[in-house]
Amino acid sequence: MTTTADTAVRPFTIDIPQADIDELHERLARTRWAPTFAGDTPLHGVPQATLRRLAEAWQSFDWRDYEARLNALDHVETVIDGQRVHAVHAPSPHPDATPVILTHGWPHSFLEHLHLIEPLTRPELHGGDAADAFHVVIASVPGFGFSTPLGDGVDVSDAATAARWLELMTRLGYDRFVAHGGDVGAGISPEIGRLAPDRVIGVHITGTLGGFVSAEEGDTMQLSELERDRIARVDAFMQHEFGYIALQGTRPALLGAMVADSPVAQLAWIYDKQQAWSWPAEREATEVLGLEWVLANASLYWFTRSAGSAAYVGYAQGTGWGEPEPPSGVPTAAIQFAHDVGIRAKAEQEHTIVRWTDVDRGGHFGAMEEPELVVDDLRAFVRSLR
Repeated sequence: MTTTADTAVRPFTIDIPQADIDELHERLARTRWAPTFAGDTPLHGVPQATLRRLAEAWQSFDWRDYEARLNALDHVETVIDGQRVHAVHAPSPHPDATPVILTHGWPHSFLEHLHLIEPLTRPELHGGDAADAFHVVIASVPGFGFSTPLGDGVDVSDAATAARWLELMTRLGYDRFVAHGGDVGAGISPEIGRLAPDRVIGVHITGTLGGFVSAEEGDTMQLSELERDRIARVDAFMQHEFGYIALQGTRPALLGAMVADSPVAQLAWIYDKQQAWSWPAEREATEVLGLEWVLANASLYWFTRSAGSAAYVGYAQGTGWGEPEPPSGVPTAAIQFAHDVGIRAKAEQEHTIVRWTDVDRGGHFGAMEEPELVVDDLRAFVRSLR
């Protein structure tokens, strides 16, 4: 990892130009709606009725109020290896707190973890003990949100981002720390441990760790009924939901060009997966994640024009599968919610699993859907390492 001569960490204030906010409202008002077909059901995408309701709510969404609440937090920015990096830095008032860096996934952003700040930094206010406090760093993955635009030719592989996170934590004054993440963050966080096992106290993951297990591979493993159900759901996913990965993994610039010109197109692309991956499936994703949060996340993607670069980072890096890497030796914990498909035996091929928690509720967005469980599991895991 090379760094620029300028290693300064600067305060950052969010200030979206009013012209951009006005243009968003104008574009939403001028949406050219497609005709409905095939019963207008979720089987073919987000139903038109749902999209119209969300677009109307988006026109009324007060970004300035939300922006002011965001700016009440301490945001920083720095340049690492040619790439702008944004983060929220929330030190605990407890000086002996354990540092932790939280890494989000797609189609989300750093907003995914903001509600965890107080339970982590001040656990005594949320049913915990001050001894379990954390100094919190919430980083925006390059290509997402305010860690944009992507620099020309910048390496955004999981390993490269992990190296940037190591440098970021150094610049913030943290030598040893915990790494937590889900989705994209579940790929980046273990890589930090591989690069610096002497600095990473432990890795804590929500969701799948170690990749999918095919039905054929599962036949060679001793699996529980729960794990066999997970493999069956992976097979169904590959047959019925893989299209978005095929497009983002091969034509992220094409997708980026389309959704950068239509807020409803961008909203539909993101909300389709928020609906499909939240739990339970019969509930509206806006009920599970919160309407305000869904609209704020969509706004962040829109204002930063980051849908294409986020797709590229998440799915189109072309790194290939390769051979499994040996475990790093860094203690690793994973919590699997009802929607998740992680198989412990698979994860143990590449990770030093010391804690594995299966939960019978919750979806892919664990930190959003079951924050108390995530916080409790993270606290218990780190406590066990002391």
